[in-house]
Amino acid sequence: MKVTVVGAGAVGASCAEYIAIKNFASEVVLLDIKEGYAEGKAMDLMQTASLNGFDTKITGSTSDYSKTAGSDIAVITSGIPRKPGMTREELIGINAGIVKTVSTNLVEHSPNVILIVVSNPMDTMTYLTHKVTGLPKNRIIGMGGALDSARFKYRLAEALGAPISDVDGMVIGGHSDKGMVPLTRLATRNSVPVSEYISEERLQQVLEDTKVGGATLTKLLGTSAWYAPGAAVSGLVQAIACDQKKIFPCSTLLEGEYGLSDLCIGVPVVLGRNGIEKVVEINLSDAERAHLEESAAGVKKTNALLDA
Repeated sequence: MKVTVVGAGAVGASCAEYIAIKNFASEVVLLDIKEGYAEGKAMDLMQTASLNGFDTKITGSTSDYSKTAGSDIAVITSGIPRKPGMTREELIGINAGIVKTVSTNLVEHSPNVILIVVSNPMDTMTYLTHKVTGLPKNRIIGMGGALDSARFKYRLAEALGAPISDVDGMVIGGHSDKGMVPLTRLATRNSVPVSEYISEERLQQVLEDTKVGGATLTKLLGTSAWYAPGAAVSGLVQAIACDQKKIFPCSTLLEGEYGLSDLCIGVPVVLGRNGIEKVVEINLSDAERAHLEESAAGVKKTNALLDA
């Protein structure tokens, strides 16, 4: 099992670290355009192998895509991160060119690769990757919902005063501050709806805090977060590599599911060895469906900027 991570910045390095520590991949290749940067990160991570008890080989490369040849899964984190006050959508101009180049090179050297897109604006970059590569929809996955759902569960556990292992919840829709649709109605603590434990007002606060989860961290850190995004990616990679058939909300190309077409947006999918094995259509309330449709309209508006 060979995994490539393009972009050796904070998010990419965290992806590589979490994948290596879980010890399911034989090799992780870190690639970056900055001379020596990926090689340095790879060496630093390899020097933790005996301490953290993993045998995954991590190698680094400066822009040499031949080193990525034969990758089963590749993660695209490259592009500029958000600065305080920036929306994910504002990154589109620079990041679109980067994602085009990266995805084309990856497929050229690994024709059977499954691609996971992290670069922002993530739903639009996932859609762009479809347009550029022409890969079947099961092999292009946008990582947004997995991260947003982790942030949702963190906020739920905080509100409940409960351990996170007790809490379950999911966020669908676009990976943007306005586009996220946290499914508060379906959130549970040990199978009991969270509305049994906390007020509607508190639950609404959880929803709002979840939607601005990334912006909150960007304001505090001065740049995008990296630990949780890296962990979210490693969860998706492991589900594919180990054929786990786990359900994650991921950005996927919709062709009529949920009444939506010709865009990538976050919905629940089953992840296994073939990438997206199935899109799961859950019954949404009228309000949830309206929020999803509103989110889809926002994603399509950003997609239109690709041709601008």
